[in-house]
Amino acid sequence: MIDTHAHLDALDDPDEAVERARAAGVARILTVGTTVEGCRVALELADRHAEVYAILGIHPHSAAEADAAAVAEVRGLLEHPKAVAVGEIGLDHFRDYAPHDAQARLFDRFLSIAAETGKPAVIHTRAADDDTAAALAGFDGRVVLHCFSSPALLPVALDRGYYVSFAGNVTFPKASDLRIAAQQVPTDRILAETDTPYLAPQPVRGRKNEPAYVVHTLGGLAEARNVQPAELEAQIDANAAAAFGLA
Repeated sequence: MIDTHAHLDALDDPDEAVERARAAGVARILTVGTTVEGCRVALELADRHAEVYAILGIHPHSAAEADAAAVAEVRGLLEHPKAVAVGEIGLDHFRDYAPHDAQARLFDRFLSIAAETGKPAVIHTRAADDDTAAALAGFDGRVVLHCFSSPALLPVALDRGYYVSFAGNVTFPKASDLRIAAQQVPTDRILAETDTPYLAPQPVRGRKNEPAYVVHTLGGLAEARNVQPAELEAQIDANAAAAFGLA
């Protein structure tokens, strides 16, 4: 089993969380850096744990402060052998922590880096469906829509063959729109994640999320898709290997 998106650096005990995930049957974790320092920490964790890999980028919330030097440093860190994707990058017009034009420029720069490196782009999009789709229109690489919560973006994702990753909120009682979306994603394009430490799935809702809890997200997706959890687990593992170039 794999957790394709976790922020281990946001946990008080990331090394212990990796051990708990291992005990729960989670064999691989992709941890995400969203700042330069976060990217460094992600690689340190990947170096310490065989099952941890890193996704490196600068979050749109930090677009106003992300200067050329910061982008260049992340670009250099992406040369690390356990850096498997560029992200999370994208647009967030909900929180509006950074001007939209600064977000767009940063997004475009990191899409160029993803194209240069041949690594997939892991996308954060919130209240920016049309602008995200437009920004991605010219990108020919692999795309992972992380923590999918924009059903209106699903037709674009399906048409373009994007990977669609669901987090714990797909298990929330009122999230029927996400479960309907999960039913429509092709078998070879669905992924699961925790988005640790956020969005703990319903069986552990109210706790700080961690990679071990991806089992609950997997269970919710399997129920929504009317398949056995073991079957979906094997498929998601295969999809993640293809998406992120994992052995």
